[in-house]
Parts: sequence; C-alpha cells; structure tokens
Amino acid sequence: MSTQGSVLALGKCLACLEFMLFPVWRGIGASSSISWSQEWSRCLKWEFDSRDGGPRIPVFDYPIWFVFCRGGRARIREVYQRGRGAIRLPTDIFDIHQVPKVFREDGIISGYRHPRSSALDCILSSFQMNNETINIWTHFLPTWYFLWRFFLLGSTMDFLSDSYAWPLLVYMLLICVYPFTSCCAHIFSTMSPESRHICYFFDYGALSLYSLGCAISYGFYVMPDCWVNSWIQQHFIPIAIGNSLLCTSMSCYSRFVELQFPQRSKALRTGAFVVPFLFDTVPLFYRVLLSCWGSCSLGEALSNHCYHLLFAFLTCFLFTAHLPERLAPGRFDYFGHSHQLFHVSAVVGTHFQMEGVLADMSSRRQWLQTHGLAPSFLSTFGALVLSFVLNLGIIAVFSALLLWKPRPSCGQQHAPTCGCKEQ
Repeated sequence: MSTQGSVLALGKCLACLEFMLFPVWRGIGASSSISWSQEWSRCLKWEFDSRDGGPRIPVFDYPIWFVFCRGGRARIREVYQRGRGAIRLPTDIFDIHQVPKVFREDGIISGYRHPRSSALDCILSSFQMNNETINIWTHFLPTWYFLWRFFLLGSTMDFLSDSYAWPLLVYMLLICVYPFTSCCAHIFSTMSPESRHICYFFDYGALSLYSLGCAISYGFYVMPDCWVNSWIQQHFIPIAIGNSLLCTSMSCYSRFVELQFPQRSKALRTGAFVVPFLFDTVPLFYRVLLSCWGSCSLGEALSNHCYHLLFAFLTCFLFTAHLPERLAPGRFDYFGHSHQLFHVSAVVGTHFQMEGVLADMSSRRQWLQTHGLAPSFLSTFGALVLSFVLNLGIIAVFSALLLWKPRPSCGQQHAPTCGCKEQ
C-alpha cells in the first residue's frame, strides 16, 4: 500500500473515532452546529501536498495533528497565556526596596511577592518561582511523607486499644501537623503585615506542640533505664507543657520587637525553641553518654537519635547564621538560601527522630511494660488537648494585641500599591 493510501485510511479511522467519541465536544465559542474537530480545524490548518503534487489530504484537519501544524508552537503559547490570565496567576515580583520592612529577609534581594496579595494569589504563587516557593514545597511534600508513614503504622498497630502506642500516636499526629502549618504560613504570609504575623504565630504554636509530642514519646520510650519511675519521668510531661507555652509566648512576642530590635528578636525566637529542645533531649543525651562510656555500641535506636541530633544542631545553625545568602546577597534569592536548607535539615532530622522512636518503642516494649509507667489517656491525649487549648489562647491574645495596634502610614505599609518606597 502506498504512503498516500495509508494516510487516507488513517483519515477514515479518525473520522469514525470522531463520530463515536467526540459528537458532543465543542471548541471555545463554537455554536451547536459546529463540531469539536471543525472548530479546531479553523485554527489549525495543515497544508499537505504529496510529492507528486497531489491535493491536500483532509485527515490533517483533525485535532490529533495540532502539534505538528504550521505555527503550532505560537498557538500553544497563545493558549497558555490565555489560560494563565484566566486563572489570574500572579506575575508581580518585587525587589527588597519595594516591600515594607516587615516582609524583608536578610540577604534576600529579589523575588518578593506583593505584600497585599489575595488568598487565591497566595495559593497560585506557590506554583510560580519566587523566594518562598521552595520554602512552601520543602514542607508540603514532607507532610505527605509523614502521613504515608502514619497510615502504614496505623495498618500494623492498634492505636485505639493499645495504650502503649498512644505516645506514638500523639507524636505521629504532630509531626504531620507542624510541616503543614509551616507550609500554610509561608503561603499566606503576604496577604498583609498583620496576616504575616498571625500566620507565623500559628507556625510557632505548631512547633511548640511538636516539642510536646517529642517529650511525650521520649518520656515513655526513650527514657534511660535508671530514670524510669523516677521523679524526672513523673514530671517530664507537665514540664514539657510549660515549655510549649513558653516557646509560643516568646516566639510570638519576638515579632513585636522585630523591626526595632532585630537582634533581640532573633535571640528570643532562637531561645524559645532551644529551651524545649534541650529539655526534651536530656534523657537522650544521658543514654548516648552512657553508651559511649560503656561499650560504645549505640545500636539502631541510638544511631538514629544521633543522626537526629546532628541535623538538629545543623538546623539551629542555619536558622541563626543566615548562610549562604549573608555572604553573597542576591545570589540565593530563589534557590539555596538558609531558610530552605533549614526546612530540609529539620525534616531530615525529624525522619531520623521518628525512626529512633520506633526502634526504641519496639525493642524496649517488654521491659518498659514490665518496669515502667503505663501511658494513660491523661498523660498523652490529655496533655495534647490541654497544651493545644492554652497555646491557641496565647495566639489569640497576641493576635488581638497585633490587630489593636495603630496601623502604619502608607509609606510603611503599601509600598508597591501606593507608589511609596520605604527607605
């Protein structure tokens, strides 16, 4: 069969397919009497002549060939631009001198979103490259990873009736919540200066609850043998609740003095998270020291915990040092700045922490159930609910104080919208 005959046969098959599959499809703006392929053929014409000068073959009018048509790339680009305009994808990106001080980050020169974005613009901006895009996705994707691990554990453990698994249930819930809350904070932080502060209030509250989840799991699974049933274990979780309230209060307050005293704000915020971390990991430090002092054999659980400690120290360093963007301002605006590395380091550290907790829970189960305190509803879910309510109250108080403050002038608050530039 000749090439032209093959093409004609293919055209007949496509005509049959159109009759069977596409009878109700219409192009944009097409009337009811115009079929889907006819509407496309108006836009996408393929002038085909055989080598011997034969007539144009009508099969190429069908939409399956639109990629190969003359001017196809320009047509696709036009459709893309129309679709982009239809969903109002935000395109405005600002430099540091075009946004108010409250939105500025050390060493980040460009890539800022509009400081008065709508909620829809904030969501759509996560699909556009700016200096927050990687921050959003480095916590959104790990949320699904931790949820996946949570569901796998739920299929193998009885979280409802097995009280020994309750501390793990609380911990797994909170390691799913804190990255998702941080992701939302980064998405909606450019709706207004007030919304930026409130978003991060919730971010700090989620992190403080995560520290409580660590304390609950450590108090029942990671506690050294010689500390089991001691005064430390009995008061470990109540002190952790107090630490979570201190963490939320200090970190929220730090945003009120951020513009006037940036160094003090940074010290307050760093200390707010270092104090709960040091308290939670005291039992772990003691176990590591005992292992190194004795046989120097850490085992699977302590090995994972040591990796977690390593990444925790790296996370703290990245949070305070602002490297590498401090050494080369403007070079790491979109990729590789400290907050992105901070997110990645925190998530990897949480992964190793989770593996260590799971290893301790399974390997020490028989001994802990025989000699240790049994997890109760009050010491697990009760502590979580109490801390959640109190932290939510702290966030509400700071949010109310923030909203009652006098609003700044145009030159301080609406730099890109009113044409004023803040020096």
